[in-house]
Amino acid sequence: MADYTPRMRKRYDDEIVKAMTEKFGYKNALEVPKLEKITLNMGVGEASQDKKKVQTAAEEMALIAGQKP
Repeated sequence: MADYTPRMRKRYDDEIVKAMTEKFGYKNALEVPKLEKITLNMGVGEASQDKKKVQTAAEEMALIAGQKP
């Protein structure tokens, strides 16, 4: 499991760092700002009273985040 890299981290390292280096003229990839934290938030509103809707929201969040909330 130590070899697992989240999709967002992999995309950032492979695509975004390269694009930012070219766009902003960085001479070194270490000059590109780093991601420290990504926070996802989902409001469920009135659905908080309905357990099935809360479960559905949690499943959707898990699909987006790639991990269980």
